[in-house]
Amino acid sequence: MAGAMADYLENKLIDHIFRATAYTAGANIYVALFTAAPSDTGGGTEVSGGSYARVALNPSTTNWTNTQNSGSGASTGTTGQTQNNATITFASPTGNWGTITHVALIDASTSGNYLFWGALTNSKTVNNGDAAPSFATGALVIQIDS
Repeated sequence: MAGAMADYLENKLIDHIFRATAYTAGANIYVALFTAAPSDTGGGTEVSGGSYARVALNPSTTNWTNTQNSGSGASTGTTGQTQNNATITFASPTGNWGTITHVALIDASTSGNYLFWGALTNSKTVNNGDAAPSFATGALVIQIDS
């Protein structure tokens, strides 16, 4: 996934790090699928209907790797990235979802604030009766620093 940190999270981190303003991360990070690109300010066309729902992953060493690409220990690597340390599986579609082109990480199960977003390396058409879409372990890479 190539993408960006959303404006919401950029602002929260600037205020937290440089202005001593508290920032409390949500209990879950929700993975959302899109058929049209979101942006740093949100938007895009999220999949809807056909049993679609965002998938929740709590922030943990079980679900996300450190920058050395392992699940344990503090990040000390130089990649500035994390990736899913567990398979992310959506519900089986009971309707046509369209061609999935983008993914976003959002702080709520509906609505919410975009944290990160990006284009998929390969888009995927998801139709009624298809296998449940998923991201294999290590397939969803989030990079803060390049």
